[in-house]
Amino acid sequence: MTDTIFVSGLSIHARHGVMEHETEVGQRFVIDLELYTDLSEPSRSDRLSDTVSYADVVATTTAAFKNTNYKLLERAAGAVADAILSHFPRIRAVKITVHKPHAPIAAIFDDVGVMLTRSRHP
Repeated sequence: MTDTIFVSGLSIHARHGVMEHETEVGQRFVIDLELYTDLSEPSRSDRLSDTVSYADVVATTTAAFKNTNYKLLERAAGAVADAILSHFPRIRAVKITVHKPHAPIAAIFDDVGVMLTRSRHP
C-alpha cells in the first residue's frame, strides 16, 4: 500500500532559464509535490516522528530549487527529487510538478512546466 503526502502551490522565486533576464532578475515558479510513503504507522500513533514533516519537505525543496541556477526546469525538478529522496528515507517515490507561469513564450497560455516522478527503485 502506498499513501500520499502532498504540498500544492509552493511559490518560490528563483533564477532558472536560458535567457539572460531570467537568470538576472528571476521569476516566480510554483511547485506541487506528491510524496509516496506508507502512512499506516503515523495514522495509528499520532507521532510526528513516525511520518515526514511537511515543514522539512518544504525547506528541503526550497533549498534544492533555489541554491543553484539551472537552465532547464527538468534539471531543477530533478534536483528537488534527488534532495527529497536523499533526505527522507520514508519516501518511496516523489512526483514533482514545476509550473513556470511567466515563461518567455510568444503565446497566451494558462500554464507551462514539467512533471517528473522518481523512485528509490526504478
